[in-house]
Amino acid sequence: MKRSFLLGAMGIGLVAALPVWTAVVRAQPGGQVVGEVKLVGAAPPPRVVDVNKDMAVCGKEKRIVEVAVGPGAGLAGAVVSMPDAKGKQPPSKATLDQKGCEFHPEVLLMAPGELDVKNSDGILHNIHSFSSANAPFNMAQPKFRKVISEEISKPEIIRIQCDVHSWMHGWLFVTDHPATVTDAAGAFTLSNLSPGKHKVEVWHPVLGSQSKTVDVRPGETARVTFELAAKKG
Repeated sequence: MKRSFLLGAMGIGLVAALPVWTAVVRAQPGGQVVGEVKLVGAAPPPRVVDVNKDMAVCGKEKRIVEVAVGPGAGLAGAVVSMPDAKGKQPPSKATLDQKGCEFHPEVLLMAPGELDVKNSDGILHNIHSFSSANAPFNMAQPKFRKVISEEISKPEIIRIQCDVHSWMHGWLFVTDHPATVTDAAGAFTLSNLSPGKHKVEVWHPVLGSQSKTVDVRPGETARVTFELAAKKG
């Protein structure tokens, strides 16, 4: 009885001493998508607006460029997003400035969260949003209110304007997916993306939208080019 007990105890010890092998699952590295957005056709000429108030700050006229084109017909100010991919998202706290009686930036990219509206002009502005998923806001901002904060909780493309200065228009592109805005040459990069086939969308406030499917592979770069046609007339 004692002998079998000792062997049993030794057996337990031998089993306990055996190495335990565990599988190590390594996350796949993210991929990236780079590309450019180009304009096909001639860009519409700037719209010239005569300023009739606050000319000391706003100037005597405004040249409104609705389609900004850079070298090689690159389209600036277009938003490129991947609505079904995981990756780096836009900042959840964003700042929109009113300077020189213009919105800076004209197209603001942000994730759902807090928006700070600055008044760098030191004159009366009135920021007015036109939204449906989020509650619209219509806020007077006199010169002593340097910053007004507003919560935007849902993804949406929102048009904004200043009711005091009729030429001031802009856009809030609110998204919870990877997105970026094209630079002055129409180029863009989206990094740290989840591997797989994903839809890439481009949106421009004047020229509309377009989408393509891109295969994102771990640690690799996929390239894509969009061409948006200028509207006739």
